Amino acid sequence: METVVSSGNTTEALLAGTVACHSSAELSAKLKRGTPLRVKFGVDPSSPDLHLGHAVPLRYLRRWQDAGHLAVLLLGDATAMVGDPTGKNATRPQLTREQVEAHAATYLEQAFHVLDPERTEVVRNSDWFDQMNFMDAIKLGATTTVARMLERDTFETRYKAGVPISLHEFLYPLMQARDSVEVRADVEIGGSDQTFNLLAGRDQMRDAGMEPQICITLPLLVGLDGEQKMSKSLGNAIGLTDEPREMFGRAMSLPDALMPSWFQLTTSLSEARVAELLAGSPREAKGALAAEIVATYHGEAAAREASEEFDRIFRDKGLPDDIPSTRLQAELVEDGSVWIVKALTSVGLAASSGEARRLIRSGGVRADDEKVSDEQARLSAGGSYLLRVGKRRFHRVEVPA
Repeated sequence: METVVSSGNTTEALLAGTVACHSSAELSAKLKRGTPLRVKFGVDPSSPDLHLGHAVPLRYLRRWQDAGHLAVLLLGDATAMVGDPTGKNATRPQLTREQVEAHAATYLEQAFHVLDPERTEVVRNSDWFDQMNFMDAIKLGATTTVARMLERDTFETRYKAGVPISLHEFLYPLMQARDSVEVRADVEIGGSDQTFNLLAGRDQMRDAGMEPQICITLPLLVGLDGEQKMSKSLGNAIGLTDEPREMFGRAMSLPDALMPSWFQLTTSLSEARVAELLAGSPREAKGALAAEIVATYHGEAAAREASEEFDRIFRDKGLPDDIPSTRLQAELVEDGSVWIVKALTSVGLAASSGEARRLIRSGGVRADDEKVSDEQARLSAGGSYLLRVGKRRFHRVEVPA
């Protein structure tokens, strides 16, 4: 591999926008050697899709690649079956190997929307953990103490509250630390909530007679709810593979207060340009933010189309170009009409009758632009109706006579 170039390869440039580094002096010493560093980022395939929160460390990892270093992308297919207890107030459900493999299949394709494959080494931690026996696990557990584990805020909070902590959860940070030994990491990056796990890697590398890794933590991306870290399970996420108009529309729902951090963590716009946008109209700033996000993962043309469609629907009160249309099944017609709840569920605008009722009660359903407030409302046979759920979901239904 070529020696790293100097552009962008300084401690100051590589640490810009990060939360903490353990330690910057050690990082400077490593960089002065002038050889590529192995920069580790681990991700557990605990769900099938990556979202913008995952992209924060991936984008940062790309910064290291652009400075000439090697990204070590570690797929935690073994640790995913244990479950990262970070930030959890209860024991996390354990996944099967089959579930993990299914999720891992999509991770690499999505990660390479951001990373340079030519400067990425992909490893799986099952390669070494599958070879370990029970006594090896005992030795791993002997590398720390219960008191040290309870220093971690997640465990400390649960212990004081009397919430059960399973023994296997203590193994997770030790497994992540062992990963650093196995891949010979020079640097490990992660969210600020991963500090304990990253520092455990330094300890294990030192115990193994290796030069300890540099630990760099990054800001966490707050989700669309404006409160909690982005998570698919919380419904506050934007997926990297979401359709352009869905991605744009969801970004436009972001609370205004989050725009500065989102500009920093999800786009490559200059500080001057961001300051200019934030000083103007919040609506225009958010539109620019949404367009940048869509362009990053779908291209400039898709971003323009998504922006134009959003304006047509919400500013100009127009409709999308490609509204799906369905002729309802004849058996849904009773006494010359179809129950609105059955219409919504049959075309996928609601996952269940219960959800359809909740949407109606909350005022989120319209038929031909008229709000549906009656859960027992019916659509007359022989008619065609434009159903709308929320702000962006449309479906035209034809009720057979």
